[in-house]
Amino acid sequence: MADVTKARKEVHVAVAVIERQGRVLIARRPDHTHQGGLLEFPGGKVEAGETVQQALVREIAEETGLSVPEASLEPVIGIRHDYGDKQVFLDVWRTSEAEGEPEGREGQPIEWLRPEDFRDEEFPAANRPIIRAVRLPRQLAISGSIEANGDSAGKLCRALERKRPDLLVLRAPELDVQRYRKLLGGVLLSCQSAGAGLIVHGAPDRFEALPGIAGLHLPWRQARVLDARPVPSGVWLGVSCHTAEEIAHAETLGADYVTLGPVLPTPSHPEAPGIGWLAFEEMAQRARVPVYALGGLSASDVPKATERGGQGIAGIRFWCSED
Repeated sequence: MADVTKARKEVHVAVAVIERQGRVLIARRPDHTHQGGLLEFPGGKVEAGETVQQALVREIAEETGLSVPEASLEPVIGIRHDYGDKQVFLDVWRTSEAEGEPEGREGQPIEWLRPEDFRDEEFPAANRPIIRAVRLPRQLAISGSIEANGDSAGKLCRALERKRPDLLVLRAPELDVQRYRKLLGGVLLSCQSAGAGLIVHGAPDRFEALPGIAGLHLPWRQARVLDARPVPSGVWLGVSCHTAEEIAHAETLGADYVTLGPVLPTPSHPEAPGIGWLAFEEMAQRARVPVYALGGLSASDVPKATERGGQGIAGIRFWCSED
């Protein structure tokens, strides 16, 4: 009965990420309201009989005067948060097709901000996963095996120049720390040339706070022995997860995103069954961080992942192929 009562008290809030020319529309909450004085994304409560898209179209018009085509809205992330005095489900959608010039029709100041200028402390705590989701790309590139000899590093650098991903996780478990750091220097130059952020993969001792290093991605075997975030808050922290319990641990570490899979069997391990899209959806929708689908996927699977509550897809073959 307690669970039913709790569910009935949850407030369903539609949240809009309105994008225009690389900036996002942000408002400041009136001082007298809940979480007053903090910044927020436009939106409001979903009324009875409304879809979340209908609520967003209405709320955006009421708050800012902008007209949003309902069909332009795409899912971003869903976040459940307990403020103590209020439990909310933030149902977040984005659009880049809002029409008109915005104004604070409820007296609230509004402005266009670049996502990289968002500061956690200026938003309600429940908004922090939204900030991560807005700043992260839909596709997270991961490098293939890097051999000590051969041209695998050269192939990686050529793929970077050809495909230009937003973020690359440099996975090379075959290399010790010394050889990994040597590889890191060369790949970092290629990433900078391609406009890609470089995320170190492995134990925390592989991470160096060098200009251009975007973060650290922990394999589960490394994450499970930690009890605190191993890198500064100004860089990305990702964790490879396979279960809901592992995602929960990643959240306690302060992870900014997780990968979850394998969703489907992979060419390298065709005999290993994936968790499937249903299990991915169930875990992604309960997570409080952006979740990338991983394993046996292609770029065409991005909509499937986002429709199921994911951030997008992560992997090797969808971006590192020769085509």
